[in-house]
Amino acid sequence: MKQMGSCNIDHTVEDTRKKLEGQKDYLPGKLYAESNSFLNESPSQEELNELFHLLKKYDLSSVKEQEERNSKIKELVDS
Repeated sequence: MKQMGSCNIDHTVEDTRKKLEGQKDYLPGKLYAESNSFLNESPSQEELNELFHLLKKYDLSSVKEQEERNSKIKELVDS
């Protein structure tokens, strides 16, 4: 399911949560809350890495790119 970038670093729940906090002001509120809950549910390493990369530089992305990422994040946290 590796869709974003080609980073081979495994991200921890703590790293991913910090990244999520850093993007909180840019994410839709509901998506932020769902992502936060998702991190409390012991996601797999693959899921953590994917969420981290979807959040990475989210604030610098175009509106269109953010909408695409929102869809992917929603899909990930709802699975």
